[in-house]
Formats: sequence, C-alpha cells, structure tokens
Amino acid sequence: MSISAPVFVLALLMTTPALAQSPLPSPPDPPAPVLPDLGPPQTEPDFQDRPADEEVDAVPMPAPPIAEDEINFEADRIDYNNDADIVTASGNVRVARQDAQLSADQVEWDRGAGTVIARGDVMLVNERGDRAYADEMDVTESLRDGVIANLLIVTNSDNRLAAVKGQRSGDIYTLDRAAYTPCRVEDEHGCPKEPTWQIQADRVVLDDARQIVRYENARVKLLGLPLIPLPGLRHSIGEEGGSGLLVPDVGYDRRNGFEYAQPYYWRLARNRDLTVTPYIYSAVLPMLGVNYRALLSQGAYQITGYGTVSAVTPLDDPTTPITEDRLRGYFAASGKFQFDPLWSLSGSLRHVTDRTFLNRYNISHEDRLRSTLNLERIGTRSYLSIAGWAFQSLRPGDSGGQAPIAIPAIDYRLRATDPLLGGQIELQANSLSILRTDGQDTQRAFVGVTWKQSLLTGMGQEVSLTGYARGDVYNSAQNHLSPTVIYRGEEGWQTRGIAALALDVRWPFIGEALGGTQRIVPRVQMVVAPRLANLHVPNEDARAIDLEDSNLFALNRFPGYDRFEDSTRITYGFDYRLDLPNFSIDATVGQSYRIDERETVLPNGTGLSDRLSDIVGRAQVRYKDFIAFTHRFRLDKDNLAVRRNEIEATVGTRRTYAEVGYLRLDRNITAGVEDLRDVEELRLGARVAFARFWSVFGSTNIDLTGQEDDPASTLSGFEPVRHRLGIAYEDDCVELGLTWRRDYQTVGDARRGNSFQLRLVFKNLGL
Repeated sequence: MSISAPVFVLALLMTTPALAQSPLPSPPDPPAPVLPDLGPPQTEPDFQDRPADEEVDAVPMPAPPIAEDEINFEADRIDYNNDADIVTASGNVRVARQDAQLSADQVEWDRGAGTVIARGDVMLVNERGDRAYADEMDVTESLRDGVIANLLIVTNSDNRLAAVKGQRSGDIYTLDRAAYTPCRVEDEHGCPKEPTWQIQADRVVLDDARQIVRYENARVKLLGLPLIPLPGLRHSIGEEGGSGLLVPDVGYDRRNGFEYAQPYYWRLARNRDLTVTPYIYSAVLPMLGVNYRALLSQGAYQITGYGTVSAVTPLDDPTTPITEDRLRGYFAASGKFQFDPLWSLSGSLRHVTDRTFLNRYNISHEDRLRSTLNLERIGTRSYLSIAGWAFQSLRPGDSGGQAPIAIPAIDYRLRATDPLLGGQIELQANSLSILRTDGQDTQRAFVGVTWKQSLLTGMGQEVSLTGYARGDVYNSAQNHLSPTVIYRGEEGWQTRGIAALALDVRWPFIGEALGGTQRIVPRVQMVVAPRLANLHVPNEDARAIDLEDSNLFALNRFPGYDRFEDSTRITYGFDYRLDLPNFSIDATVGQSYRIDERETVLPNGTGLSDRLSDIVGRAQVRYKDFIAFTHRFRLDKDNLAVRRNEIEATVGTRRTYAEVGYLRLDRNITAGVEDLRDVEELRLGARVAFARFWSVFGSTNIDLTGQEDDPASTLSGFEPVRHRLGIAYEDDCVELGLTWRRDYQTVGDARRGNSFQLRLVFKNLGL
C-alpha cells in the first residue's frame, strides 16, 4: 500500500484532453444534494452528503462542435446583460467547453472578466466520468483555474475526495482540510456510514509541473480513530512518480524481540521500481531488505536481498552458540524472457549465507534452496531444454559436498506421425552431468523412441499399444562416496539397452444413475520388458519410488530415468465416476501381478517388491463448493494393513471452513534407504466468520512419527511443530489482523517460542 493515492483527482477534473464533440450529458435525476457546511476549522470533511452511485445520462446535443474558445450553454432560461456583458443561465444549467462539462442550478458568465460562477448543486464531469460536486465554483471561463468551496470528488472507480476548499493557480493545486477514501460511505441499506479508513490532512499541495505532492499534518484515520500520523509526508505522482511509504509490518517473536518494518517504494521508471525495507528489532541488530523489479520488452526479472549482522548457532550443536557477530544474508533473483514465439529463457538464483538465516528472520521455512537456468524452444511438434541446476541444503546433518550441481541437463523431443503402421512416434535425446564437491559424479546420455497407436473397437473398448526402446551410456566416478549402496552403480563407463511393449485396454460403461451420469471403466494393462542390469548404473533421479494411484498403470513406475522396471506384468483395476447436479464421486483402485520370477531392484516396502503388488486407490467426493474430500490409500496385499493413508478434506464456505490433512506412511521399508522413510503427520486449519467482517482462524501441524513408524526416529509420536491463532477484520477496503504463532522446534539460532504479527492492508490505495 502506498500513500500516493488518487487524492488529487482535482487535477484530473480540470485538465483538458479533447472532448469538444462529446454529447453534453443531462443533469442527474434527482440532482446531487448540496454538500453541507463543514463547520469551523476544527471539523473534518464529510463524505456522506453526496450521491454514491449517481449516473450521468448522455443525451444528444444539437449544437455544433465546440470550438476551443467557445462556451456552450443549455438551460431553462438564459439572460444576457449587454451593459455588463454577463450571461446568466438558470434552471438545469449545462455548460460545456472542450473536455469540461458543468451542471448547476445557476451559472453566471462574466465575459468581460473571463470568469464563470456556478451555484447550487454544482457538478463538474471530465471525460473519464470523474465527478466533482460543490456548493459553488468560481473559475475562469476555461473551467480550469479558480476556487471551489465545499468540494467532493467521486471518481469513476468510486474513490472519494472531500475538501473545505480547493484552489488552482497555474500548475499548483491547493486543497484545504482535505480527506480521501476509497471505502464505501453507505451501508447495504443505503444509509450513511463512516468510511473504514481515510487519509486526512490540513492542507494538500500538488505541484503538477514537478509531479510532487506535499501534505501538512497528514494522518490515517482507521475505524473512526486517528491512528497513524504521517508528518511531513511528500511523494511523487504521475507516470514517472508513484513513490511513497508502504504500510509497515509490526510483530514480536522470542528470537528477535519487537519488530518494525517500514517499506519505502521508489518508482524509478514506468517499467522499473525499487522497494527498500529497514527491519528494526528490539533484541538484535537491524536488517535491510531490498527488492528491485524490471519489465522489459521481452521479459521481466526481479532481484531480492536481505542483509544483517548477528551471531549464528550451529545446527549440529545448538547448545554452543557462536557469540561473534558476522555478516548474514540471503540473495534471490528470478526472471523470464521470451525472445520469439519459440525461444525463451527462464531462471532463478537463490543463496543464503547459513542454514538458519531464513527461518530465524521468518523469510522462509524451506529446507532446500534450488537455483536453475533453462533455455527452452517449444515448437508445434518439438521441444528442447538446455538447463542447469544447483542445490543448497539447509537440513541439519546434510553434507554440503553431497549437494548436486547438474550442468548441463539437455532434453530434446520430437513427435511425428508413423507413416508405416500409423500412430504417433516420439523421439527423445537426453543428457545429464551431475557434479559434487565431495561426492559421486555422474554423466548420462540416452536416445529413446516411443511408438503409440490407439483405436476404438466396435464394442467400445479403448485399446492402446505402446512400444519403447532406449540406449543408455553412463560414466561415474567416486561412487564409494554415495551413502546409499543401491544408488552407487559401478564406477567408470557403463551401457544399457531398454525395451518394453505394453497393451492397455479400457472398456467404459456409461449410463444414467440416481438422476445423474455414472461411468464405470474396467482397465487391464500388460507390459513385457526384458531383464536389465539396473544396479550396474548409478541412480540419481529415480529414488523416491512408491506405488500410488498416479503411477499404477505407468510404463515405468520409477519416477526418473536411471531405473527402469524390467518385469513382465499384468495390471488391473477400474475407475468409477458419478456426476449428480450438486454431487460427484471419482474413484480408482487397482493392483498388478508380475509374471516372471526374476529378482527385482524395487526395495521392500514400496508395494512392488513381491510378484503381487499392494492394492492402491483414490477416492474423491465433492458436494457443491461446500465439501471436498480426497483419500489416497495403499493396502498390504497379505493382511490388508494400511501402508499409505492420506486424507485431504475441506468443509465450509470461503469465509467459514475447516481443513484437515493427514498422512501416514507405514511401509515397513528397507532400512538404509533415506528417500523412503516412514512418517505420520496431522495438519488442521479453520476459519470462522462472525459479525459481518470479523473472523477468527487457526491452524496446527503435529508430527505423529514415532519409533513404530521409523526405528531411527527419536520423536515421541506426538510432537507439535507449529500452532497459529488469530483474529481478522476484512471489508471492501481494509484488512486488519493479529496472529499468534508458536514454533515448537529449535533449529540452530531459530529458537522455539511465541511470535505475534500485526497485519494492516489498505485496499484500493497505492501501487
């Protein structure tokens, strides 16, 4: 939110873009009521005595186009005093000159003095539909310079400006005892009400030539209370302006004490801006945040940075803090450029000086930072990506030398129609080079081809035949530094050939049911693949495998390229969907059976290690926009024990709702595979609206993982992670909230404890 608001629409109402041939509008019916006297200087401008949504109806104007030096009148009566050279129009007066259009009960035009005085329900309209109401306007005959008493301006977006007096002299506008608000000044019944917030000032001076606005004794009045004084406020406006103070953030937490953040926004140009935010803390030294954004002809980018000086507590020994202060910070940059319809470049760069900085200063709670650069060409039938990746681990105990750097990662695909057998052919070429400062290095390249043909039988079966062939080349070094043996592969050069053939048959049955539509789709898939030397090559991208509904019918159920499921198998299941006017059910369930008896590389506990797989499924239920429920599961094939139980549910409306998230992975996984550890966690959240604009909200995260789930775990089985509770107010033009948060985990110098955050957002005001 910026204090640079459209409080100066007086300038807009008195400028002169061409509108000389526009039809002259009829006066509103009924006419705008008179703005009452605002009283002695101690009183404030009043927003509530003018029409809120009054429309100006346009009617044909039979007069010829208005010349630059002409003023056209239309009124019930027009009198002309030849001696004084004064034209007086009375009764439903309408005056037009160039872009300005004026209506009043009476208008007196002194041609000798070159002045126009309008009295009684005066309204001035510009070409954008902004309206100015006043008791009396005394302006020059150009309808530009002059004095306006008891001014109220209503823009076409319903923003309002009130002032006891407005005056323009050349390029200088002066508003005495002015107030601005974008808020509604009437309730739902049309009765006047106090605006939620407004900016008031004893005087507002706009220098139109220099595009600078100065305030005297400015203050923000919120919920009827003058809460935020802004003495000496000044800022720029216009296309090259827009700079100003933004709404501050106020909070408290146990780590940093009381916090006050005051952003300041600079609009450097129409396509560039800079926001600088000093963070002041009561318990530690200040921090400075900077954000720079730029929009160019071919793309956009932004750069963000934070910096401070403070002590760091090591993650591996939180009881021994480093008392010596040092420079700490975070840097992030991102952007995308579209060079032509085919070629684009996108990327992001993120780096932090230590593992606890982001958490300590509530910037982010991520445990890994990723930097990437990607050059892409997307054609009608082809795709090329040349990318690079780098990672920075923030997890306790992770070795920085094990973090991979992937450069380059190249992927090319080309689709074409098979001229011999029909169907579609996709050619793929892929290469990857992974380097580590203290770990295994791997290079990989392959070329593959996929052929797919689909047809529909006379009985309605959907039949798909897929063929896949690929040749791989690997080179790896320092394989012994990989901590997981099954991921290492053999050092040096290795080759591998892959082939697979899949037949997939679906048979949809669709019909009416319960007043809606029902769809039952049995499905059978057979995959034939020869045995592969999977363990001879490294595994970098196919580690976190788990049987789910999303990969049940996949040709390769490993998530990456370094492992391929070399089995001959049959997979079967069915999909079900019921659609009623306000209710729907969508479900799937299935299982697979491996025909061959050869040993598999799939670890125990993944649901795929035995010949008969576990049973997996998903169910989704929706009722209007009130209930959304999703359940994913995996059942042990031997005893139907629940190996995966995942629930996501939302009940309620946009303002009052409850959310539940639950995940339990009890896979009895092979020990020593860090990517497949079992967990159990619960997430709860809710918001309850009361009164009209008020609501309370809260959420909690609880780690339920214990030694029964993970023998290596030291948790009790009920460890709260974070609680949050707050109260909020939100109407058409303001958001106000107070949030309490408690963190239960200490990570280095990011200590457990309570935090409080005050949120204040002025809508419709600012950038």
